[in-house]
Amino acid sequence: MNFIFMLTRRDQTVEDCLDTLDLVTDLGVRHIGFKDVGAPTEVLKELDRRIKLAGAVSYMEVVSVTPDKARRSLETARDIGVDRVLGGTDIAAARATLGDLSRYFPFAGRPVGHPTRLDGSVALVAQDCRAHRGAGCGGVDLLAFRATEADPLDLVRAARTALGDKLLIVAGSIDSPERIRDIAHAGADAFTIGSAALDGSFSPTKGSLRSQIADIMAACHTEAEAVA
Repeated sequence: MNFIFMLTRRDQTVEDCLDTLDLVTDLGVRHIGFKDVGAPTEVLKELDRRIKLAGAVSYMEVVSVTPDKARRSLETARDIGVDRVLGGTDIAAARATLGDLSRYFPFAGRPVGHPTRLDGSVALVAQDCRAHRGAGCGGVDLLAFRATEADPLDLVRAARTALGDKLLIVAGSIDSPERIRDIAHAGADAFTIGSAALDGSFSPTKGSLRSQIADIMAACHTEAEAVA
């Protein structure tokens, strides 16, 4: 299971994202991302360049709440050249902007607000996953622990079944080894952590970002081995 380190807090890219990236690039993090809000486009472009220079896969998550802003964010992702685009729900706009949808991972369910919450039943999430799979998307971005109507792990299990061999990324509020364990056993392929690393809440007895990242990676590897 892959750990995607998001250079974000409270659903937006941190202003000092370039400096923050420099703190962790030697730790072996191979998946690093950012949001479409919080930093200027030129900063995001440089951030993407440095992520790739470090040998990592780059991600941009679309959390803009209006259709026009979401479309502009897709255009930004295309122009920057990020490896994978997460979030959003407009498949037609994504196809028109990105072309090949194999690097696109839209939200399943109904994301609302900012910071984003997830409305929708287990059945709706499964339905969306089947639709995204049929459209040729690489998988889905599931805000399981932001759910307002369903049990988070029920959502993960339903999405796993509906997606088949497509990738399931669980994003938002993954803040403990226990949650990593739970989503691994429920079938997640990857997960994102931003705030819990940057604010120190993943390992609350430790003080540095490097310690937070090291503990997250250790938990990820432990659960990957247990599931295997």
